[in-house]
Amino acid sequence: MKNPNPALIDAVWEHGRVMAEADPAHWRQDSCGAWMRREHYGRQDTPFGWKLEPLDPAGPHDPTNLRPFHWRNGYDPANRRPRCRVSADRTGVPAEKFVFPPRNRDLSRRFSGRAGS
Repeated sequence: MKNPNPALIDAVWEHGRVMAEADPAHWRQDSCGAWMRREHYGRQDTPFGWKLEPLDPAGPHDPTNLRPFHWRNGYDPANRRPRCRVSADRTGVPAEKFVFPPRNRDLSRRFSGRAGS
């Protein structure tokens, strides 16, 4: 989607998952659990960049049909579920602790080194 208006970006941002450890004005998670930073909308040169993703490609370009996704993640309308390539990284962090600043991990690395990958 090219150049959506700021009100639309704000409305879609509200669909992101709020986490207790991070200021929701700046940090949210997408449906895959990947961290996104509000100021990084439209950027692919940062680990926290994000985009607007339609749930139904033929549907309206409004907040009822759009969700925020990390720039490497997306939504598969045929299977009606997220396509996850990046998620939050909690490696080495006890369940009761928070990671700040947030960090993400590349899920595709789990499969590197396997035949056919």
